[in-house]
Amino acid sequence: MGRNAVETVLGAVVLVVAGMFLFFAYGTAQVKAVSGYEVRANFFKVGGLTAGSDVRINGIKVGTVSASTLDTETFEAVVVMSIATEVKLPTDTVAGIGSEGIIGGKYLRLEPGSAKDMVQPGGLLKKTKDYRSLEDQVGEIIFLATGGPK
Repeated sequence: MGRNAVETVLGAVVLVVAGMFLFFAYGTAQVKAVSGYEVRANFFKVGGLTAGSDVRINGIKVGTVSASTLDTETFEAVVVMSIATEVKLPTDTVAGIGSEGIIGGKYLRLEPGSAKDMVQPGGLLKKTKDYRSLEDQVGEIIFLATGGPK
């Protein structure tokens, strides 16, 4: 009977520690959506960027991707993002799609410019860098290494 009580107490301690770990991980992982003003950007390829992905400046999360849709006239991917209200983006900000590693998730990387005018809520980021997949990069290296077409 004493052994069952010890196992029960030990199990409860393990569950409490696991719960504390999950609470800590959730609090520090920045998984919450950022609310703020909306900005759009058009891309030729988004490479698997989805709603809920991070928007980062210098590795710091400043927003969340709200939606990605297809413009039926230009056939470009339109990415809508929510940027924190305290972050003001210059009009010459460049938006690019980054990867957290070879098999990691995608995020939207913003490189603020030096313009004095700021992007208004609902505005469009005109400068974008399309997603370059690993296959694109390997193909480019092979093309350069072989000297291109003869």
